[in-house]
Amino acid sequence: MLCVDVTVVRDHLVLVRPLGKAHLATSKEDPVLTRGVVYIHAAPPALCPHVEWAVGGVLGIHVTLEWTPQPAAAGTFRAELSWQAEPGTASKLASALRDWLHLRFEVTEEPSTGAEGERYSSTPSLGLFHATTGVHGDIMVREDRLRAALARAGSDPATSVVAEMQGLLGKAWDDELEPFRYAGDGAPVRWLHQVV
Repeated sequence: MLCVDVTVVRDHLVLVRPLGKAHLATSKEDPVLTRGVVYIHAAPPALCPHVEWAVGGVLGIHVTLEWTPQPAAAGTFRAELSWQAEPGTASKLASALRDWLHLRFEVTEEPSTGAEGERYSSTPSLGLFHATTGVHGDIMVREDRLRAALARAGSDPATSVVAEMQGLLGKAWDDELEPFRYAGDGAPVRWLHQVV
């Protein structure tokens, strides 16, 4: 006689597994996924295909973005891409894009099981900014970073607490990217899913 273990999954799928030491195989769980958006705020035309190639390489699929002129910087183009993939994909996307000096972009990732959300912003003049985000998109600053900022402001009369806090929140990146964000209002957004 064969003993089996019956498990109901998601109220509709029944798995049957023989019991006993010979059948200790564990079931493969669904991978944890998260969502995010890549905002290419401004890219020179020659860089557009390279951006598509880099984003596609990270997501594991062929990517063709819908490029539209960026009115905030004549002669450049903008695009947006919503994605769904494993947690940590935002950092991979930002790493793939960060070395192009004439590219303005942001990458966001929503929080997921076991992982905080993330936001990366990059401009030619400022470089790359990274922040941890909460479930509502707010920037969360770790205690050690706050203490370090307060210590810098307290030990150097030329350093203000306000400037330190603005640095932790990425204010300079927000100020520089804001005209490019508004130029993208109403632009189409496409969803892509990573091949797992």
